[in-house]
Amino acid sequence: MDNNVILKAEDLDGFLTERDREHIAAMDRLYREVMTSFSLLAAEESSGKQGGAERQREEENLIRLYNEMGREMQHICASEPGIQVYSFVMPHENQSEASRLIAKLRDVRTGHEEFVYYIQRAFELLFKLAYGGAEGADKNYFIIKTPVMSPVQNYAVHKITNIDGAIENTVMCVMLRGALLPSMIMSKEIQEYSSHGYVTPFALFRIRRDDTKYEHDMEYILDLGRSYFNPGDLDGKDLVFADPMNATGGSIVTVVKYLLAQGVKPKSVRFFNVISALKGALRAVRALENCRVYTLWMDPALNHAAYILPGLGDAGDRLNGEDARHPRNIIRLIADYGANIAGLYREQLREIEATVLGRHQ
Repeated sequence: MDNNVILKAEDLDGFLTERDREHIAAMDRLYREVMTSFSLLAAEESSGKQGGAERQREEENLIRLYNEMGREMQHICASEPGIQVYSFVMPHENQSEASRLIAKLRDVRTGHEEFVYYIQRAFELLFKLAYGGAEGADKNYFIIKTPVMSPVQNYAVHKITNIDGAIENTVMCVMLRGALLPSMIMSKEIQEYSSHGYVTPFALFRIRRDDTKYEHDMEYILDLGRSYFNPGDLDGKDLVFADPMNATGGSIVTVVKYLLAQGVKPKSVRFFNVISALKGALRAVRALENCRVYTLWMDPALNHAAYILPGLGDAGDRLNGEDARHPRNIIRLIADYGANIAGLYREQLREIEATVLGRHQ
């Protein structure tokens, strides 16, 4: 029996509107101009020229093109409420914060430890983007015992906004492998903001792209034999997906479409990305009802292999390190995170362990 569910790129493209296709084509044309500037700048750099007038002109042209692409993508997303881009909707000072963070993540000089740190910061910002608007007038009060014992045991009172109703129906849906740590980070944020310390249940989906194919004929393969979830536990739930990169939207659409075919009716679907390509964001919200994409930054284009441009490389490898010969399973990945990560996300790891061992099935 075949345990694989496959979705093809042509099926994904079928969800796009004619207007969507025009927007994507326009961004592709602009990015081709950008790549011409890349070639000229790289040629000057390799020749050893520094700071010449020609280079300055090309840098100014590159800045102009990026500003034009940014304005165009902001215009496109303004008419699509299902796509929320932090750098487009937040106040100017917050936009600058996101820009600095993305710049560090993109930088080829950013090593593994720094990369993990900035990914954690990114998902904290995304959580506030998604759930800040859910805050109501109600408040919760926490009475906290402190370590201070003199002259008596001390307590502190903290008032927080009540968003329990928005977060305590959620299930973390993990699209292994690069999405594992981001999903744990997002679950930890939910636990922190819950007045009851709610720890999300986890559903684990082994989904991958067929990297022998190209963007136009890509296939997305859901391996049910190496996935761990109970469809009944997802019915009526707010499904949360967290992935560093959303290039094509293929992975989340494959998973959710499969769940729908099994009779699962989620209350909502939320997809969190540090960077999303315009095409991937549009595909996700067009293909899935009641789906919202929250992304810190939007990139304009994809290359022929369906990687985001300008992107930041393989986020999974930069988070987890490269596999030696064979892809690591989930237990090996968690072990490789080490004691610091395991200690910080211990409740999340217990939930994942219970899911893998079948105690939720």
